[in-house]
Amino acid sequence: MLMVAIFALLSILAVLPVSAATLKEATEQIERETGGKVLSAESIRTRGTVVYRIKVLMPDGRVRIFQIPA
Repeated sequence: MLMVAIFALLSILAVLPVSAATLKEATEQIERETGGKVLSAESIRTRGTVVYRIKVLMPDGRVRIFQIPA
């Protein structure tokens, strides 16, 4: 059961190997690249670095979370 939950979490979390100077630039980039609609966006500190965490409603109806280095 725990493995199923972990797999489900990993399947919605995507890390893109790009960076953006501002949160606005990051959200615009994600919308362009995915064709989805940004549901929420925030700056978070993880492991001593700042990343933009962006939740996106994909065109197929799935919700994915992207993290982009700031």
